[in-house]
Amino acid sequence: MNQIVGVLLDPKTFKGIPRKKTGNERLSLYNRAAKQLLLTPFYTSLHQIGEKSAHGYLYSQNKYTLVRRPIPKVTHNRAITLSPVLKRKLKQLSKSSIVFNRQNRYDKYYIYKLLHQNASLRSYLPVSLKYSTKSLQAAMSTYPALFIKPTNDSIGNGIIKIAKHASGNWLFYWKRGNPKLVSVKEIIAKITKIVGKRTYMIQEAISLATYKGRPYDLRISVQRGETGAWQVTGMVGKVAGLGSHVTNVAKGGKVRRAEELFKHNELDNKTMKTALHQASISILRDLSKKLPHLADVGLDIGITNQGHIKLIEVNGRDQRYSFKKAKMKTTFYRTYETPLQYAKYLLKQGSR
Repeated sequence: MNQIVGVLLDPKTFKGIPRKKTGNERLSLYNRAAKQLLLTPFYTSLHQIGEKSAHGYLYSQNKYTLVRRPIPKVTHNRAITLSPVLKRKLKQLSKSSIVFNRQNRYDKYYIYKLLHQNASLRSYLPVSLKYSTKSLQAAMSTYPALFIKPTNDSIGNGIIKIAKHASGNWLFYWKRGNPKLVSVKEIIAKITKIVGKRTYMIQEAISLATYKGRPYDLRISVQRGETGAWQVTGMVGKVAGLGSHVTNVAKGGKVRRAEELFKHNELDNKTMKTALHQASISILRDLSKKLPHLADVGLDIGITNQGHIKLIEVNGRDQRYSFKKAKMKTTFYRTYETPLQYAKYLLKQGSR
């Protein structure tokens, strides 16, 4: 009999299962991978979990059936748990199940500080500061361009870019469209208003390599697999949309295969991919020593025209759809298969 693996979903995704309307989560790929691995996914949500059992869906003969069953021994967390109630439920679940990627939303500045502790990783880190007006003024006198970004948001929401102009004023990039040229006083006032009482950070803006005049970065899927070790499952480029200062696909960014981008910049494909693999694995090995249960991560990594590697962001719940949009079907499938391979590895460890 196949072993059961829990897949923890957001309530909205869970409710869409009977109609096969699960947004960016492609449960069909979990089902396909599970069949190959002799596993059975049990799709559930924190609202459906009790102390010893849970409601959830099992897939069989092309349909999903709602059942109540004991909590699985291993669970892959794909849910965002921000409220105190959900955090308590997750903690309760973790007493009876090995939940990997238990926490999957991290404060960006906290991640920067953790990685900065390791001297060997610092060359990958753009200089970052906790936001304050005083820190902003100091950074503006030191760096030609900056990003001011919320520490707890995703898909490029709330990100401001500023860049020094030859006139002594600053270009202010906010949302889409052409930047505005404003004075130092005006720019500080605008940023102060946008930030309000939210937690922001200041990050040195990397001079990213460009594709047809638009900056790009790379989304790199780094996951634990069948041996428990970190691996790079895939990488894909994200090119900023017209009039945008962010590369996020949700904000109009376009996907391109990494090799196409490297060729455009006259960078050697094999050399770049080897360096990016090494950087990604080094970052996750270090981070996973400090953040237990980390297993399925998407890194946003920028490269300069010279091929220097800079970490932009760590995404604790990689949405993976960039691979689908780039028509990288095998890689897209493997981003679903690898966490289930890791779940099988954990089940084997638990049975010893």
